[in-house]
Amino acid sequence: MAGPVSRTIQVGGERPYAVHVGPGVVERLAAHAGEEPGRQVLVVHQRGREELAEQAAQTLRGAGARPLLAAVPDAESAKTAAVLAGLWDTLGEAGFTRSDLVVGIGGGATTDLAGFVAATWLRGVEVVQLPTSLLAVVDAAVGGKTGINTAAGKNLVGAFHPPVEVLCDPAWLTGQARADYVSGLAEVIKCGFIADPVILDLVEADPAGAGDPLADPARTLELVARAVQVKADVVAADLTETSLREILNYGHTFGHAIEQVEDYRWRHGDAVAVGMVFVAELAHRVGLLPAGLLERHRRVLDAVGLPTAYLPGRWEQLRAAMARDKKSRGATLRFVALEGLASPTRLVAPAEEDLVAAYAAVSGAPGRLDRV
Repeated sequence: MAGPVSRTIQVGGERPYAVHVGPGVVERLAAHAGEEPGRQVLVVHQRGREELAEQAAQTLRGAGARPLLAAVPDAESAKTAAVLAGLWDTLGEAGFTRSDLVVGIGGGATTDLAGFVAATWLRGVEVVQLPTSLLAVVDAAVGGKTGINTAAGKNLVGAFHPPVEVLCDPAWLTGQARADYVSGLAEVIKCGFIADPVILDLVEADPAGAGDPLADPARTLELVARAVQVKADVVAADLTETSLREILNYGHTFGHAIEQVEDYRWRHGDAVAVGMVFVAELAHRVGLLPAGLLERHRRVLDAVGLPTAYLPGRWEQLRAAMARDKKSRGATLRFVALEGLASPTRLVAPAEEDLVAAYAAVSGAPGRLDRV
């Protein structure tokens, strides 16, 4: 597939910014060194991304800024109150002011954490995100959602704090393990189901290639750009998730429940993949989703190597975790569902027997109504 070597997606709203995807974008950090010499920049980076963090620091130094590098644990281990407090201490010791800057380098957990550090220090300083995973560039780093996890659930403590810019070089994505890259594809495929079916066509045309960022760089860029555009369009219209933005949570209610029950040992995208099948089964059972589109969920996810089933015997734990989902209102469960391709809707307070039946369909468990 022929295509451009870079792409810029504009994210509108009250605080507009750009997402730049292409080679050499790290050099754009020089523009964030500040008008006055000596702007301090906390570079929060995932362990294993030291080379890129130092490259970013050199760019900032060359433009007159004073970078301070802070390594954080990999994946969800970074999103804890203890890690957050350590970064606050670093900012306090360095005397960071409101005119200073935070830069996040790493996967989605790192960008979530860096964004929350920026959101909470002095009630808000600027943040630039450099996502290095597929999941981060198409989801976590774009849209301004920031936060950490607690024992009660994922992302229950956070803030909406949009970045001033997002920079991603597709070459950074090649450093991911294949399983991690494929996991990120779940969020791309989600965007295909809720808004841009061309994404599904591109994936289905070559599922194996879609799971390899080097197989066809132009297609990789196209998939990333389309998924980012879906998110950009939604968050520009609804930054704080009061209405439309909830559609980006397609598959996430059940997916987050899996993550919590598994103590975050499951990859996020893997859990979301199963979550999409669960809510597709639920929507089909209540008469919203056609059988063919339900089957397409399993087909496209299976084709790229994403899971479509979860263990039996975990319903009570999963049901309790879903009750703590951010979309819930009181005791009422609310799901993002589809009534057709690229036609999302809300499914509110489904019957317990339908929930149990949907779980049975993704687990092989008996369709029995347990205590929930």
